[in-house]
Amino acid sequence: MIRKPSAGAPSELRWVKSSYSSSGDGNDCIEVASTPGAVHVRDSKQLPGPRLGFAPGTWAAFVAYAAGS
Repeated sequence: MIRKPSAGAPSELRWVKSSYSSSGDGNDCIEVASTPGAVHVRDSKQLPGPRLGFAPGTWAAFVAYAAGS
């Protein structure tokens, strides 16, 4: 995990809902936004709120692992 306050203000990021993020009521949502140096992840139920930032290679490894599960 990386912490980069300068990696893009929340208002500057283009957030996309995860295609794997759903529930019976439709309110559970994980959103992802990419910048050249980081992939940001947040919980849409807690806005504004915390977000995690990952190095692009780390995020790609996670997605590849999750797709294989």
